[in-house]
Amino acid sequence: MLSVIESVNAAVNNFIWGVPAMICIIGVGLYLSIRTNFLQIRKFPYAIKVTIGRMLRKREASDGSLTPFQAVCTALAATVGTGNIAGVAGAIAIGGPGAVFWMWISALLGMCTKFSEVTLAVHFRETNANGDLVGGPMYYIKNGLKKHWHWLAYLFSAFGVLTVFGTGNATQVNTITTAIDSALINYNVIAADNTSTANLVMGIILAILVAMILLGGIKRIGQVTEKLVPFMALFYIILAVGVVIINWKNVPGVFSAIIRGAFNPASVTGGVVGSFFMSMKKGVSRGIFSNEAGLGTGSIAHACADTKKPVKQGFFGIFEVFTDTIVICTLTALVILCSGVPIGYGAAAGAELTISGFTSTYGNWVSIFTAVAMCCFAFSTIIGWGLYGARCAEFLFKEKAIRPFMVLYSLVAIIGATVDLGLLWSIAETFNGLMAIPNLIAVFLLSGVVVKLVKEYFAGEGKNA
Repeated sequence: MLSVIESVNAAVNNFIWGVPAMICIIGVGLYLSIRTNFLQIRKFPYAIKVTIGRMLRKREASDGSLTPFQAVCTALAATVGTGNIAGVAGAIAIGGPGAVFWMWISALLGMCTKFSEVTLAVHFRETNANGDLVGGPMYYIKNGLKKHWHWLAYLFSAFGVLTVFGTGNATQVNTITTAIDSALINYNVIAADNTSTANLVMGIILAILVAMILLGGIKRIGQVTEKLVPFMALFYIILAVGVVIINWKNVPGVFSAIIRGAFNPASVTGGVVGSFFMSMKKGVSRGIFSNEAGLGTGSIAHACADTKKPVKQGFFGIFEVFTDTIVICTLTALVILCSGVPIGYGAAAGAELTISGFTSTYGNWVSIFTAVAMCCFAFSTIIGWGLYGARCAEFLFKEKAIRPFMVLYSLVAIIGATVDLGLLWSIAETFNGLMAIPNLIAVFLLSGVVVKLVKEYFAGEGKNA
């Protein structure tokens, strides 16, 4: 029975994250870019000015909402995760250095996709029975499209609930326990064959922490993410920039390998990775998996923002994709490629390849810091996806489902800490991709609304905002 499930999931997964799906995701991003006259490029300086400016402006949000800064931190909490460390390493190992180039291309178009998602989420959001602002793909489908499209909203929410337990929780907890185990074993605190008790304890502690944060409501989620996300991002960026500076002589050769490898992978990998399409597929899929542009999930957090200007909040979508992929994913790639660590091209690789880049530059002592970074990345993802799952459950089963969902979601941390995930990760990745289908259809159909809102914004107060 298990082998049948694995076979079915593998077939669906290969399609969802295969060439047709990549074309759809890239196609919608290109279509939106053309319709908005490449807003993400034209207005990029304005986007950075608006987003950074609002981040530095401290203010309290009204009840049931987040400040714009808390909203972007909550979205980044879910976005900036282990995919930035392990996902980039896997893309380079399977697709060669050229995969990084295609990651950049997917981010460039993804900026406009995520801008559109956030703008629509704020424009079509609602206030629930608890007085909280709620929105996201399910709400812009329900409130923006005709009734015969509403089944897409329920489909998105169902896939969302199924995804969060795996992608958002169990696999992230497993990453935390693995990182801590590695550090403890490295310093001879525990034996390699005696981690089960420590993992159980960690699972229980994480379950309690997650429950305390999520059950505290939208305000507490925002208060945690606005402190955790800037710290973890800055911490990781400083470590990574240090590797690049120390190995600065390798930088020109690395960028040359990225550009050459994008169109002729074999010339860089020695023929091990020789497929142009494999390089492109891995770069695009891992880029999307990291920045979530096209999945629609990040817009759920932005819909909670205390703002009356959908387009202004939409610029945070551009900022998020830029920060996640262009900055953090690129730095991870440079850590691996500049450090000169051996890469087994053609074979699967994960966080260990990125960690090798750090340790080969700084020494083994840095392993404890990389473990801390991975724990922060994974924990922030758990919190962000907890909010997404709660909103999807609420849409399907009303407000009464929120607290039971959050309790169940928290308890899954214990499972993630103590069992071999294997198939669960693969199934979660499949559902993650399936979420993109109803969302991309909706964003495509509502592109005219995005164009109208952008024109109105820059014709009015946006000119002087």
